[in-house]
Amino acid sequence: MRNMTAIPPLLWGSTYLVTTELLPPGRPLLAGALRALPAGLLLIAVARARPRGAWWWRSALLGTLNIGLFFALLFVAAYRLPGGVAAVLGALGPFVVAGLAFGLLGQRPARTVLLAGAAGVAGVALLVLRSEAALDPIGLAAAAGGMVSMSLGTVLGRRWGVPGGFAHRRTALLALTGWQLTAGGLLLAPAALLVEGVPPVPTGGNVAGFAYLSLVGTAGAYVLWFRGVTTLPPAQVTLFGLLSPVVAAALGWLALGQSLSAGQLAGAAVVLVAVLIGTGSVKVGKPTRSLRPATAP
Repeated sequence: MRNMTAIPPLLWGSTYLVTTELLPPGRPLLAGALRALPAGLLLIAVARARPRGAWWWRSALLGTLNIGLFFALLFVAAYRLPGGVAAVLGALGPFVVAGLAFGLLGQRPARTVLLAGAAGVAGVALLVLRSEAALDPIGLAAAAGGMVSMSLGTVLGRRWGVPGGFAHRRTALLALTGWQLTAGGLLLAPAALLVEGVPPVPTGGNVAGFAYLSLVGTAGAYVLWFRGVTTLPPAQVTLFGLLSPVVAAALGWLALGQSLSAGQLAGAAVVLVAVLIGTGSVKVGKPTRSLRPATAP
């Protein structure tokens, strides 16, 4: 379970490389919509189930927090802030999740998790932060808002678990992920059209990039992520997100020829050790499961 939850952040670390090398420039909302909506519809088709009862509004809320609002704020931050500043703000997620989990779930985070989170923030700062980084207020607000949005979605996802009425938990996870991605994609699609205009004719590279992000980086990754969210302690799940900047830096070095200083390598090592220690004592709880049934169409 723990190792599987580490896979999504590793995949998300490749998003920057794929976006800059394969996707059309200046279309972040389009990228978000085409990541989420096709993946969500595919998972719904596989699960063959629609929400019922409370899961209509739960799916809409979770999809807004985890996908629609998060992606939109993330892209605003990406345009207005250096990547290092946004990454450091994102690394504060475990602390926000810990506070929300204590308030909403009554779960007190272990001291080891908090210390690992602090070390992880320091490691990410060493890895990606630059002294000349500009602090745009709107960008900072967007990055902080995106981090809080995802954190709240993580805690609510743990509280509500997966919908009942399915023969297998795997199918319930496919349905839950599909509902959220579809809800988030339906928010992003009109926003992309209004803000960015009519999409350009895609090239072969664009199609390949969108296909990778939608199928691998979204459909596959989010199924595994929500599997961990609905089973593991929220603060420890969020620690795995610290792996994304490490993967992004490594791919920049391997594929784009970007250099890595000794300080950056030290930061990456600190992050890896922090994640290992902070998640090494994860106690897998009983998967949360709703009693409300889901109905196949």
